[in-house]
Amino acid sequence: MSWLSDNRTLLVKAIVSARGAPPAAPSVPVGPNVEETAGKTSRIPTYQDLLRTAHDEDLFAYYGESQLRTVDVVTGTSTAIGTPGIYTSVRFSPNENYLLVSQVRQPFSTRVPFFYFARTSEVWERSGKLVKVIADLPVSDEVPTQGVPKGPRNVQWQELHPAKLVWAEALDEGNPTRKVPHRDKLMTLSAPFSAEPSELLKLEHRFAGIEWTSHRDHAVLSEVNRDKRWRTTALVNLLHPAKDRKVLFDLSINDVYNDPGRPVMQTDRKGGTTILQDGDWVYLTGRGASEQGDRPFLDRLNVKTLKKERLFQSDERSLEQFLAFVDDGRNTILTRFESKTQPPNFYIVDRKSKKRTFLTDFIDPAPELTGIQKELLRYNRPDGVALSGTLYLPPGYKTGTRLPTLIWAYPLEYSDPATAGQVRSSPNAFTFLRGTSPLFFLTQGYAVLMDATMPVVGDPETMNDTFVDQIVSSAKAAIDKLDSMGVADRSRMFVSGHSYGAFMTANLLAHSDLFAAGIARSGAYNRSLTPFGFQSERRSFWEATETYTKVSPFTFANKINEPLLLIHGEMDNNQGTHPIQSDRLYQAVSGHGGTVRLVMLPYESHGYSARESVLHVIAEMLEWADKYVKNRVSPSGRK
Repeated sequence: MSWLSDNRTLLVKAIVSARGAPPAAPSVPVGPNVEETAGKTSRIPTYQDLLRTAHDEDLFAYYGESQLRTVDVVTGTSTAIGTPGIYTSVRFSPNENYLLVSQVRQPFSTRVPFFYFARTSEVWERSGKLVKVIADLPVSDEVPTQGVPKGPRNVQWQELHPAKLVWAEALDEGNPTRKVPHRDKLMTLSAPFSAEPSELLKLEHRFAGIEWTSHRDHAVLSEVNRDKRWRTTALVNLLHPAKDRKVLFDLSINDVYNDPGRPVMQTDRKGGTTILQDGDWVYLTGRGASEQGDRPFLDRLNVKTLKKERLFQSDERSLEQFLAFVDDGRNTILTRFESKTQPPNFYIVDRKSKKRTFLTDFIDPAPELTGIQKELLRYNRPDGVALSGTLYLPPGYKTGTRLPTLIWAYPLEYSDPATAGQVRSSPNAFTFLRGTSPLFFLTQGYAVLMDATMPVVGDPETMNDTFVDQIVSSAKAAIDKLDSMGVADRSRMFVSGHSYGAFMTANLLAHSDLFAAGIARSGAYNRSLTPFGFQSERRSFWEATETYTKVSPFTFANKINEPLLLIHGEMDNNQGTHPIQSDRLYQAVSGHGGTVRLVMLPYESHGYSARESVLHVIAEMLEWADKYVKNRVSPSGRK
């Protein structure tokens, strides 16, 4: 639901009053479930939870259908708008005379999620009468890898205009590998929507978003160069976009050290969102990544001169984030403050006097763990790539004691070593032990190297050719660092990760003897089951068969000779991590005499939510590590 500007009327998607009971499943099959294709090139990712049967389609239509209504919250009366449909988004124009309505239509698909079904974007009068069809798109089951659908997309109202639409359309048929001078174009159409759409401007690279400034027709526009992994952000005047364009930021999408941050936004009483602006000055807030860790900041930027001024930044001993301005003078701000020993709380801060006022007083939920030691580690891989991670030591740790140690990681891809080595964490964040966090190992006397970086660096088209070599090298560098500090016992190291981190874990066990054991949660281990790409891989299985085979731990199940705990949700709906991935790896390792345990969590998806599941996962992880790591007999004969 959304508010209208009179502060008493709501626009809602309501359940259809006469929809009746849900469609009953047929007592006997009405026939086979058939799929057929001819002449299409459908490089579809491995989506989960798709429609499969005619009954699934009936249920989707039943539960997805709604009736648009305006509701007077004072009187309780409501008025229907149009007829029932499967509406995915609805928004009034700024003058509230028109509606932009997006809805899903038949035919549905068994190959793609609902947002790629046949769909329309239309302009309606407030009464529900159709004014203009902006987009009438078929099922999008031929979208190229890392591409976009053909036709209008990202249709939206332009802020500060009574009723004016803006949207993007691909000029390369949505295919990022086609060589074209321009990838996208921006189109526009204004009330009364009787004319044909007109082109605003062409974009050299893929449209990546637009944010409206407080000056009408001026916008901050972003486009992304997929080949270079580069983002360009420019201030444009949409009345003269070709000549009135000023680049504000131009940098790698992975460069967090030079990330300028995001504009501070404001919302008007009609629900319109624009960049907060005082004259030529806009405000930017970001994480402030640095070699010493995150130091969140608030800047102001003059969009004419590009002069930048820092208004606020977290100090080196805490982690304090700007959230909002409190006064129109921009001197008083709302922040969220935390440190290693102080849990997060909200403050009102006077930037000039430095006076701080408590808004909340949340206490440490587990003071018994206050003694946890925490340190940002930086070290290098043999090839010179800088690495980092946050080392946690249990309360009461005595210097020089070698502990059983967990390395928890998630590999990320980079085009160059410089951005790969940037620190992306803060040693000053307060430590919470929540959910299935690996930090629970601290309560049992383990050391934990959290978020150890495992960068995969290289040409975006081929970097996974060396995936295995790079993660093994990164893991060894982390172990060498911990060993040199006298913190870790090399014979009692174990590795763990979730999703792509689980994929990494199984690969490390298959291709090295660095670890005593591993714990892999909700991963994918056979890349032939994700044949049209995975993570940032751009090639298909048939284009890079050798790479897909080499990076699949399933292929090397006979070499996984360290104990491996596999955990997976039985209803995992994440793209690529179907539960069969863990089941088949378990069968493969078991078939070669390996030590492996498979834990399937009922009703759980990619993450684990139920209290029973969370507690069980923690218990499984601790027991596995105690059995095969902490109490492992080392080559010297000691535990």
